[in-house]
Amino acid sequence: MKTLLSSRPVLWFLFLFNLVVAAAAPFAVEGTQGVMTGVGMGAVSLGAGAALLRGRPQRQHG
Repeated sequence: MKTLLSSRPVLWFLFLFNLVVAAAAPFAVEGTQGVMTGVGMGAVSLGAGAALLRGRPQRQHG
């Protein structure tokens, strides 16, 4: 399961899907539930984005 979740296509899907839901949730759901849904989905999106950046190969200068 870890291999599947750490694959680049899955990370891109998690990043983009959760980012869109985080932006739309406060408008689609009223009150605290919408805000907290946006915050939770935003946290998942940031985690997936961080994993994408961390998994990038480092360039060698020289």
